[in-house]
Amino acid sequence: MHDPTEDQPLLLIGNPTNRRTQGLQEARNRLGLKPAVVLPYAQLLQNWRHGGTIADTVDSSLPVPLIRIDAPGEDWEVERELLFLGAMNDTPPILDGMGAEAISTEQVLALEQEWGRIYAPAQWFRGWKACLDRMGREAREIWPEVRFMNDPGDIQLMFDKRACQQHLSSHGVQVPPTLQSSQPIRSYTDLRTAMQNAGMNRVFVKLASGSGASGVVAYQVNPRTGDEIAVTTTGMEQAQGKVIFFNEGRLRKYTRSEGIATLMNWLCAEGAQIERWMPKATLDQRAYDIRQLVAGGQAGHAIMRLSRTPITNLHLRNERMLPAEAGLDEQQMSLVRTAAQAAMSAFPNSWSAGIDVMLTSGANPLAYVLDVNPFGDLLYRVQHHGLGTYEWEMELLRKEPIQHD
Repeated sequence: MHDPTEDQPLLLIGNPTNRRTQGLQEARNRLGLKPAVVLPYAQLLQNWRHGGTIADTVDSSLPVPLIRIDAPGEDWEVERELLFLGAMNDTPPILDGMGAEAISTEQVLALEQEWGRIYAPAQWFRGWKACLDRMGREAREIWPEVRFMNDPGDIQLMFDKRACQQHLSSHGVQVPPTLQSSQPIRSYTDLRTAMQNAGMNRVFVKLASGSGASGVVAYQVNPRTGDEIAVTTTGMEQAQGKVIFFNEGRLRKYTRSEGIATLMNWLCAEGAQIERWMPKATLDQRAYDIRQLVAGGQAGHAIMRLSRTPITNLHLRNERMLPAEAGLDEQQMSLVRTAAQAAMSAFPNSWSAGIDVMLTSGANPLAYVLDVNPFGDLLYRVQHHGLGTYEWEMELLRKEPIQHD
């Protein structure tokens, strides 16, 4: 019997030495599939900067591929090129305002990496959006019939937390309520005013285009005393007369208004998603949420992320646990899977994502979708039907190749 995937190569746009690329190639090897053809981000972006196109970096005689766009992170060269692209595409601004920080094309090319520093997030996102637009356009020029595992436009939407939550909500998916305000919230003062007017004393403030826990703040104000606490992984340092922001990989607590104002002014100017801080279900006094992988319409691997703090991201060395180990029952997992599949179905041109779902505490929990991660399939030591995440995805594709409308 003819295998329909045999004739269709997988073109992977990613970073060649990254654990994602290696994990995918190992999975294909174990399943007896040909390795994916890898188009490195660094090569593609540098080629664009010098006037080239995808056609100059990929063998255009390749049969029409299925394209998997993977995460551009964990590579300094690529981050710098995306900041450069963002400087080239600074009109119209994608996020509210121009962003608190702007780095010119000349300055970008001279940048030296400072470990953990968060560089001009709104500018980086402009570059990433331009990159996705161009990848989609040029690939379709070479192969009019090309299919993407995840559509470049969908990836942009998933990456912009504000637009993504609005999109999910408009498709009937339960998401945490956002902080409503008649005026755009561009500063700490705007934020405090909006919180007071809405009677919302606890919020999550998230960098609209951040990933991981980068630029996420759990913020609360005591309505009686005015005391405030901001818990975040974002560190701040004075350098050359300005404040530099870092993603520290550990949680910090700010209690002084001056420091909190500096942090919030930056976040709001770069573009922030501000939503009600919902009390999550707990296990042994640890709050948790669940990363649920959905691929080809099926809910597969799931991992619980537990924390004694409000922020559950795994790279903060938070505990991870399989739902079965934690004793989650079928009713709870059914809520999670249903919410995750509903979120994925709001993106009919995309095939897989890691959906972060929280359950509320109490006897009759509700499920809320917190985030949609187009690159959310890097999950270690979790199996579904005896397969790791990449093996499961490649096996699904082999059985049922992607047919987008």
